[in-house]
Amino acid sequence: MNMTCIISGDIINSRKVDPTIWLNPLKALMKEWGETPQTWEIYRGDSFQLEIKQPQYGLLAAIRIKACIKSIEKLDVRMGIGIGQKSYDAQKITEANGEAFINSGEIFEDLKKLKQSLAIRSPWPQLDTELNLMFRLALIALDKWSPATAQIVAVAIANRSLSQKELGDIMERTQSTISEAQKRAHYDEIMDLVSFYEQCIMEKIS
Repeated sequence: MNMTCIISGDIINSRKVDPTIWLNPLKALMKEWGETPQTWEIYRGDSFQLEIKQPQYGLLAAIRIKACIKSIEKLDVRMGIGIGQKSYDAQKITEANGEAFINSGEIFEDLKKLKQSLAIRSPWPQLDTELNLMFRLALIALDKWSPATAQIVAVAIANRSLSQKELGDIMERTQSTISEAQKRAHYDEIMDLVSFYEQCIMEKIS
């Protein structure tokens, strides 16, 4: 059985905003990872589950979802990243099962108690301890993203090969606006964390 990554999440303050405002961008983003309902599903109005078949990209996916949702005024998102085996496949992701699903569900349920919006549970407890501390520190920056900053981060991550000037051309912003927003977002540090996460997970699953 191959390792996989399951992200369980819900939208914070979803009742304060017309759901179509965030549903359409979230669906468009999730389609990059596969089709619904087998790879991802939005249910109970504001909850979702997503499978990232290459676990090393789980954190990048979560940060892209965070940027997508925080691009909308008043909204944020809670997510539990679970890594593990998938013992039962199904036509709907919400009906599949296995270690990754259990880990994702359990850490998602713990988020309110932990008072943070992103955490991980994997088969490697020591790694979880280290990564969750890093997540807590990263969230000091992520949770403060304004909608404008989050929007620039979302476009930057989706177009990582482009320069700040090229990103500015796409978004009709100046290069200095892009640069300042990335500094406010601590974009470089966040991407360093993503790279570190990818390296750690690859070492475990290879």
